[in-house]
Amino acid sequence: MPLKTMTLRRRLRRGARDVFGWKQLRPAQLDAMSAVLSGRDTMVVMPTGAGKSAVYQVPGVLLSGPVVVVSPLIALQRDQVAALTGARGRPGARAINSAQGDRANEDAWERMREGDLDFLFVSPEQLAKDEVVAGIAAARPALLAVDEAHCVSTWGYDFRPDYLALGDVRERIGRPPLLALTASAAAPVRTDIIERLGMREVHQVIAGFDRPNLHLEVVRHQKDAEKRRWVVERASAEAKPGIIYTGTRREAEQYAAELSDLGFDSAAYHAGLSRAERTGTHEKFSDGTLDVVVATSAFGMGIDKADIRFVLHATVPGSLDAYYQEIGRAGRDGDPAAAILAYRPEDLSAQRYRAGGRPEADTLLRLMDAVRAHKDGVSGTVLREETDLSQTALTSLLHLLEEAGGIRFAAKGVVHAVPRARRDTCAEEALRIAGARVRLERSRLEMMRSYAETDGCRRRHLLGYFGERPRKRNCGSCDVCVPARPGSAARGPRPGVLAGTGGTTPRQDEPHDDVFLPGQRVRHTSWGEGEVMSQEGDHVTVLFSDAGYRTLSLTAVTERGLLAPAAGDGGKTSA
Repeated sequence: MPLKTMTLRRRLRRGARDVFGWKQLRPAQLDAMSAVLSGRDTMVVMPTGAGKSAVYQVPGVLLSGPVVVVSPLIALQRDQVAALTGARGRPGARAINSAQGDRANEDAWERMREGDLDFLFVSPEQLAKDEVVAGIAAARPALLAVDEAHCVSTWGYDFRPDYLALGDVRERIGRPPLLALTASAAAPVRTDIIERLGMREVHQVIAGFDRPNLHLEVVRHQKDAEKRRWVVERASAEAKPGIIYTGTRREAEQYAAELSDLGFDSAAYHAGLSRAERTGTHEKFSDGTLDVVVATSAFGMGIDKADIRFVLHATVPGSLDAYYQEIGRAGRDGDPAAAILAYRPEDLSAQRYRAGGRPEADTLLRLMDAVRAHKDGVSGTVLREETDLSQTALTSLLHLLEEAGGIRFAAKGVVHAVPRARRDTCAEEALRIAGARVRLERSRLEMMRSYAETDGCRRRHLLGYFGERPRKRNCGSCDVCVPARPGSAARGPRPGVLAGTGGTTPRQDEPHDDVFLPGQRVRHTSWGEGEVMSQEGDHVTVLFSDAGYRTLSLTAVTERGLLAPAAGDGGKTSA
């Protein structure tokens, strides 16, 4: 190991011990921290609970300027600030957000100006304000850390248009080194993150996706009423604390009430509650007052609680990405925990409906006309007033038109029409892009269904989705690999065609030689280029740019010449 690397690692270990009281760092953490401290752009993919936050915290107390942390949730910002200010070395940490008063925000800015702040937490929405960006630039930050970095990727399951401006923000604050952090990003998502954030010569640390202490289980139900009774009974029987995820606010309220009637300290959490109510539930769950929180997907990203013993999904999530992120909140202390899915195939219809939305051509044309009417550019505020679009819809549509080549973003968020861009052609291209995203979301839903209905090891199926190949065929910690409880979905072969995927539900087939390798670029005769995510038995799963995920019969595609290595990709190589 080079002397410089050894010196960096000694400094990092000393900082971790003296400031945070941590006696040791994991190898992946140390690898990533060393890259950050040496000034490199760094991408980190670690499972939930593996210590991603430490990757910016330890270097942050050693760098010569403040670390700006982009975090999407106020609750998460609050927890991170509390954790930092409560550490042994008392590093300076503050947040700037709309939930706290002007006095608290001004205090954060004052400390920033005086050089007393090691960490500043902001949301992407705050970075849309010119005065916030200017204030950060004046402090000359030493690092920009982007948490939940998958939100910047249109390939990601939780794409947030506000994240797309972060590459420009980085330039405006002096282009400090950038650290991108996520728990769930397959190879295509990582590539997209790097491109959209403008990262260069990136050091990637991929710690893997496996959580061996999580027992994976799917329990299949026929009738909704029977499923609802079972969810309450199962949650009652599991070790506490736990989280139940539901599809609607109404279900969250109903399940929470039923569990409370049985004598459990439970509460609902969803976006329809007041901020004070959500904060109260968050704090009670974090300090151990509540046994169970019943929530929509609005809950969990900001939870820093190690001893959650179960995560139970009362409704099937829209993708394996979301499912992995949510079950990852269980068992972060390393002790056994349960990830349970109550599966009813009919529940998929609601998710299909959510995945089917796309803009109207007239709306896109009207927005383009509004931008073109301002020869010197126009702000988002003015466009919102002129088009009567919501902030979320406007941001999403503007970025669609940017990708289609119809508009461009200038400094301070000003929008300009691209000269000579054809109005109708740009709208058509924007609709094509939107359609591809709808197909991607629907294919993700089919992969979720495939996981629920597979007859093979669930862990292999889940890891294969992220392009990771497990070492064992039998994980010993899912309901397929160990004797299933009554009602489990794993009850022997149930072959079934996956609608729209061109393949069958992957099963534990006899081993085949590796024809295609994870990460390999391939070309399909109908769907064009894509990237291989996994090969399992006689099935290969490929993520195509326009068609989304497709699980194909290996025998069929090879015999009929439907799938081949893309130009420049040599395919399988010998050891």
